[in-house]
Amino acid sequence: MGNGQLMIKGGRGVKTARKKTWGIVFLCLMMIVALVGCKESASVDNKGNPSSADDKKPFTFTYFNAGTSKKNIEANQTKIGKIFEEQTGVNVKMEFLVGDINTKIGTMIASGQYPDVLVPDIAIDKVLDAKAFIPLNDLIDKYAPNLKKLYGPYLEQLKAEDGKIYFLPFGVNHGYIPNPDIDQGAFWIQRRVLKEFGYPKIKTLDEYFDLIAKYKEKHPETDGKPTIGFTALTYDWRFFVISNPPAHLAGYPNDGEVIVDMKTHEAKVYGNGEYTKRWLKKLNEINAAGLFDKEAFVSNYDEYLAKIASGRVLGFFDYGWQVNQALNSLLQAGNDDLRYMPLPIVFDKNIKDQYIDPPSFASNRGIGITVSAKDPVRIIKYFDNMAKEENQKLMTWGIKGETYEVDEKGRFYRTPEQIKKTSDEQFREQFGFSYFEWYWPRGNGVFSDGNAWEPRRQPEVAQASYTEGDKKILAAYGAKVFSDLFAKPDERPWYPAWSAPIKQGSPAQIYQQKKQDLQRKYFPKLVLDPPSKFEKNWKEYVKEYNKLDIKAFEDEITKYVKMKVEQSQK
Repeated sequence: MGNGQLMIKGGRGVKTARKKTWGIVFLCLMMIVALVGCKESASVDNKGNPSSADDKKPFTFTYFNAGTSKKNIEANQTKIGKIFEEQTGVNVKMEFLVGDINTKIGTMIASGQYPDVLVPDIAIDKVLDAKAFIPLNDLIDKYAPNLKKLYGPYLEQLKAEDGKIYFLPFGVNHGYIPNPDIDQGAFWIQRRVLKEFGYPKIKTLDEYFDLIAKYKEKHPETDGKPTIGFTALTYDWRFFVISNPPAHLAGYPNDGEVIVDMKTHEAKVYGNGEYTKRWLKKLNEINAAGLFDKEAFVSNYDEYLAKIASGRVLGFFDYGWQVNQALNSLLQAGNDDLRYMPLPIVFDKNIKDQYIDPPSFASNRGIGITVSAKDPVRIIKYFDNMAKEENQKLMTWGIKGETYEVDEKGRFYRTPEQIKKTSDEQFREQFGFSYFEWYWPRGNGVFSDGNAWEPRRQPEVAQASYTEGDKKILAAYGAKVFSDLFAKPDERPWYPAWSAPIKQGSPAQIYQQKKQDLQRKYFPKLVLDPPSKFEKNWKEYVKEYNKLDIKAFEDEITKYVKMKVEQSQK
C-alpha cells in the first residue's frame, strides 16, 4: 500500500520532474546558443585583445589631414595600409590639404559636414569650439587596451576641462633618444660655401652672413641663374620660420612666441623686443646688400622647397622636419656641394645655443573622430590595432628583411641599400611611410626592446646613412654626427610652451591673431625698405604691438609653464 501510494504520487512526481527536466534542458540549450553567440560577437584574439566577428567586415572611413600636403590616396594602395586592412578589414580614404587651412576647416564647420577622422593641425581650436570631435574616453575604455598602454600616464593630460579626451596627439614619450641629425631648428648653409673657405668655424650671425656675402660675390650665378644669398619661409601658418629665429639666436629653444626664464619660469614675448629688432635689422642690411631673396614674402611653401632643392640658395633658417623633402631631393641628386650643413648660429660668441629640443610632448594637436563618423567603434579599433608595438614598428621601421635588419644583439639597422630605398620619396609613398609615420596615434623614444622608435634616431642608421661627403664635412668639424656641433639641451619640463592650450576667442588667442596679422604687415617693410627707414618702421611696429593685450598672453603661458614644472616635481 505504501508502495502503491508512492507509485501514484510518484506518477505525478515523474510528470512534474519531466517538465522540470525539459525546462532545464531547454534553458541549457538557450545558454549554449547565447554563449556561442557571445563568442561569435565578443571573443578575444590570440593576444587577449577583444575582437568581434564584424571586426573583419570591409569598412572604409574618411580621413582629412590639414597638417600637410600630399597626394590623396586610399590606404590599401600602400603596403602598410594593406597590412592594416588585412588585420582589421578597414581601409582609409585619405585626403590632404590644398590651399588655405583656415578656409578649408571653416567650410567644414559652416556646413557641419566632416570627414570621419580629422587632423586639423593649427585649426584644432576652431574644431573643438565647433564641438566637431566626439569624446573618446568610453571608446578607449571599452575597445582600446593598446591605446591605453601607448598613451599610459599621459591620458590625464589629454583631458579637456570637462574631463573628456577629444583627440590623440602624435609622438607620446617612451624614453628619450636625441636625434643624431638635425630635425629641429638651425641656420643651414650650403656646403660649397664652407668648402670654398676651408671649412671655417662660424658661430655668430655676422660671421654667417659675411661668409655668404663673400661666396656670392665670387659666384653670382648657379647654373646660369642668379645665386640667392638667403631665403625665408613666410607662407601661411609657417610664418613662424621668420619670427622664431630671434629666440634661437639669443640661446633659447623653440618655445613659440615666448622666452621662458629658467629660474622664475615667467614667460615673456620677444616679438617687440631687442632680439627681434636685431634679427630684422640684419635681414634689412643683407637685403640692401642684395643677399635677401626678394620673393621670400610672396612665395608659397612648395615654391620655397623647390627653390632650396634647385641648389641656388646659399643659406636659410628652418626646422629640419619642414625642409626634409627638399634636403632629400638634393641627396638623391648626388651633388654633395649643393647640400646643406646645419649650424647652431647665435648673436654673440658667449651665447650657448639651445636648438636641440629637450624631451617633450606636445599635447595641443592631434587626431580626432568627428561627429560625422559612421562607425566610431571600428575607427577606435583601427587606432588600437595601430597602437600595438609591432605595428608602431611597421609604421616607422617597416618590414624586417625589406626596410630594416636585426643584428645578433637585437639592434635594428638598415643596409646602405635600404637607407637609399627608404629615402626615396616615391618608395616612401608606395610603402606607406609618407602616410603613416606621423599624424596618427604614435609613440616616440625607445621601444621595449631598446631600439629607437624612429630609425633616424638610431645611431647605427644615422652613421650608416652618411655619404662620403657627410663623413668629410663631419671630419672637418671634428664631429661623428651632426648633432655633435650643437649644445646639449637643458632640462625644461614645460617644453614646448607653445603647446599650452589657448581658448578660441580668449584675450590670449586674440592677442596671438592680432600679433600675427601685425607681423605679416610690418615684417616685409622692416626687411625690404631702405635701411634709412628701418628705425621709423620699427618704432611704428612696436607702438602697434604694445597696443595688444600682451599681458593676457604672457599670463596664460606662464600659468601653463608653472603647472608643467609642478607636475614634473611630483
